[in-house]
Amino acid sequence: MGANTSHVSDLSDNPSLRALVGTESISENDPFWNQLYIKKQTFVSSYCCFSLLLLSPQVENNPRTGNFGALVRIFLGRTKELKISTECQDQLFIWQAHNALFMIRCLLKVFIREMSEEELHLQFSYQERAPETSSEDLLEELLSNLIHLIVEVPMLDITYSILFEAVTTLLVFFSYQLFHKDILRDGLIYQHIMKGRCLSLTSRLVKTLLYNFIRQEKCPPPTHIFEPKAEGGLLYGLASGVASGLWSVFTLGGAGSKAGIDQEHNPLPLSNQSLLLLLVLANLTDGPDWPNPYRQAITCFRNTQDTSSLSVEQPHTFQINFNSLYTALCEQQRSDQATLLLYTLLHQNTNMRTYMLSRTDMDNLVMPILEILYHVEDRNSHHVYMALIILLILTEDDAFNRSIHEVVLKNVSWYTERTLTEISLGSLLILVVIRTIQFNMTRTRDKYLHTNCLAALANMSAQFRCLHQYAAQRIISLFALLSKKHNKVLEQATQSLRGRQGDNTALPDYAQDLNVIEEVIRMMLEIINSCLSNSLHHNPNLVYALLYKRELFEQFRTHPSFQDIMQNLDTVIGFFSQRLEQAGSDLSVERVQEVIMKGAQALPTDRLKVNLSLKHTHTHTHRYIVGGQREWVKLHMEPCG
Repeated sequence: MGANTSHVSDLSDNPSLRALVGTESISENDPFWNQLYIKKQTFVSSYCCFSLLLLSPQVENNPRTGNFGALVRIFLGRTKELKISTECQDQLFIWQAHNALFMIRCLLKVFIREMSEEELHLQFSYQERAPETSSEDLLEELLSNLIHLIVEVPMLDITYSILFEAVTTLLVFFSYQLFHKDILRDGLIYQHIMKGRCLSLTSRLVKTLLYNFIRQEKCPPPTHIFEPKAEGGLLYGLASGVASGLWSVFTLGGAGSKAGIDQEHNPLPLSNQSLLLLLVLANLTDGPDWPNPYRQAITCFRNTQDTSSLSVEQPHTFQINFNSLYTALCEQQRSDQATLLLYTLLHQNTNMRTYMLSRTDMDNLVMPILEILYHVEDRNSHHVYMALIILLILTEDDAFNRSIHEVVLKNVSWYTERTLTEISLGSLLILVVIRTIQFNMTRTRDKYLHTNCLAALANMSAQFRCLHQYAAQRIISLFALLSKKHNKVLEQATQSLRGRQGDNTALPDYAQDLNVIEEVIRMMLEIINSCLSNSLHHNPNLVYALLYKRELFEQFRTHPSFQDIMQNLDTVIGFFSQRLEQAGSDLSVERVQEVIMKGAQALPTDRLKVNLSLKHTHTHTHRYIVGGQREWVKLHMEPCG
């Protein structure tokens, strides 16, 4: 901001800031306030004020002077005129209100970091000046006014900044949880948000935050009032500390995705900050006698095209445009918070899940999820888990499993292992999931991850149709890799057990690994068996790959853990091997495929035993993804950047 820029070194010479944090009370009618927040440099000065308070004992002056409470009341007085000012295009008035709120937010960040919630209440009270106003009333009035501001002031270029500040200030209030291991249910902030005056605004707030996410409005260009860099850089940068800290809770303490949004230069601060606030509200824990109203609102909202009457049994319900929300979700999956929203809606909102599964353009949603898994090395583990569980939820639906094999993709550019000029969405999904399993086997070795990858494949297996040649090869190649690993671990375990006669201590890790890998091998055999028994004639490429590597399955025919499931595979291998022998030797690839396709039509269906129980659900995973952020994780991220 040129010559007007303030620095920390200038604070000792800044009389306005010294007065604000000083020992003298300042009347609400004092011209000081207009001089403080009308200046263009206030934006940076306020941040420096925050830095000063963080390091200075002058924070103790506010309960005695009441200057913070006066600042809050001045802001509250101005919020009553914001809608009129917006209609009149009064940019100066809006900017002054924005500056006042920005200073409140900066001070709150310090207070919340440095003091308990009880001590924070003292900052809102000054009984000598305003005996009729209790700290609880002023605090609740601020919270209520912030929500009113968010839901009532329209989003325009001149209101973008103050809407952003209102959303971020609410996030700052919730940042108390970052400093406490226990869930905060007894504090006034929690009580006001969950049960106080804010309760009646629940559905409007959730709907507005969703629409902020849907609209994806960029920061307006700088004007004569909005100084350069104030919006895209400093505006979002100062708020990113709280947002990052709270978001770390939702990613179970993990770092953000490497390929995620650069917060310092984020062009969509209001959209992303609204999404963060929505997720925080939705994941507040229920009280002992009341459910979380914001989670209720997210669980039951409906499509604007749904003409049926709203049920009185569902509180806080509302209607929103599902098509717009679906489009935004498809476009924003590069961020893990958008992926968590998608997961939340699929898991909890039956109306939205039904709508998504009915779409004929599911590739728009599935492709971004597959990209997350494909670039697993560039994503934090929790983003990968959420993407995987989304696939698991989708594959619970048989119609989805059928339809993805009917969607043909051309030239998938981000898949670099092999050029895919034409492949079905179903085959691509199989390739990406198998790649994720192989990455996990060589890098992270997380049983949870590969078990759920295989669960998704198992859900799909009965509806495998026209598998791409490369997808069929990768299925058998994965089995070959597992078989090789099994033999190695089996040899190690056998050698160890020979030398442990009479030793009752715990088995070595590789002996336990043997049990794990045999579980995985069995799941792979079940997947192959399910495809063969349900849709063999639709998948000649899988039969070809199975015959080409049939020696891999020899060792498992007599294994007690696999004998039951090897029956169908033996039948298929034996049947097609005999037909190939009858066709002669030195057969071309085309001739082999021809024999397989004819044989698939000739194989009696009653010779294969159909497994009807191969279905996996995502129910047990919800506690891991969302419950863990509230109950198990130490909240250690600081809310201040």
